[in-house]
Amino acid sequence: MSPAFGSGERQWITYEGSSGPGLGKRIVLISGDEEYRSEEALPQLGKILARHHGFQCTVLFAIDPDTGIINPNRTDNIPGLEALRTADLMVLFTRFRALPDRQMQWIDEYLKKGKPVIGIRTATHAFNFSSPGSYSHYSNDYKGGFTAWRGGFGRLVLGEKWIRHHGHHKQESTCGVIDPSASEHPIVRGISNGDIWGPSDVYAVRLPLPGDSRSIVLGQVIKRRGEYDEQDPFYGMKPSDSDPNPEKNDPMMPIAWTKSFQLPGGRTGKAFTSTIGASTDLVSEGSRRLLVNAVYWILGLSDSIPENGTNVDLVGNYEYSAYGFRPDEYWKARRLKPSAFQILE
Repeated sequence: MSPAFGSGERQWITYEGSSGPGLGKRIVLISGDEEYRSEEALPQLGKILARHHGFQCTVLFAIDPDTGIINPNRTDNIPGLEALRTADLMVLFTRFRALPDRQMQWIDEYLKKGKPVIGIRTATHAFNFSSPGSYSHYSNDYKGGFTAWRGGFGRLVLGEKWIRHHGHHKQESTCGVIDPSASEHPIVRGISNGDIWGPSDVYAVRLPLPGDSRSIVLGQVIKRRGEYDEQDPFYGMKPSDSDPNPEKNDPMMPIAWTKSFQLPGGRTGKAFTSTIGASTDLVSEGSRRLLVNAVYWILGLSDSIPENGTNVDLVGNYEYSAYGFRPDEYWKARRLKPSAFQILE
């Protein structure tokens, strides 16, 4: 640990659950993206899962190793990944990370065991290594000699890598429409069409998704009715916006799906991917319920999901920011450390 840290200062946070179906289950939530504020979204998700459902949740962050400050622009350091050794579930919300081998090994070993994965938003392009190395095959758009890894982690494990924005970025929002073929799926229990909404736009995917991928929720691209506002965390978009863009909704892109995966030489596991999940998206109760229901499903707890869905009440004061890139100076001035998220009100 760098001497710049206070004595015994931890670089991650853990929320202990006390009661609920998740009691005894350990979840590691890994943040680290420069754009969609995973460092805000995952602590709130962890609090919900611990407080209302009993899970033990450890949240990791992209940390500047010299100062201990959260800085998502540092793509080469996420301390605490060794927690995956005893994890029952990995929730990944990173973007274009190039982690050192000593950190990547924990992710690789976890996946080879066939343990479950939930990928959120930029997890489809979670890793990107600029030079050859032990884990360069995890890179988005990998085209090297390991044939099974073509397209990198996103394609092999989650079912898709980064393709492009389908909705107009910062101009068109996402409204969730349950795929008719998944209307009885436990993940959408207690969710109706329109409950899932976020100002982050729909991502493009290639159809059909590979292997046994199963579409759960489709993303309807919605035009903004109001004026663009750079100062608004939603950029002027509102949940009440209701004008679909006909040019982009035939067909609608899946924004949530399930899939099995198997790393070469590893065991088979289950994955769930949601391309909605920015910190502003979690203001929507339906978006939160989608993720919490998915945790229950992927851990074999579907029978414990109530008919009206899981409890996803916000815990404490949820502070969220507009998505977008921030310079290093922003993070230096903010001096945000993991301890700022530690209180479980």
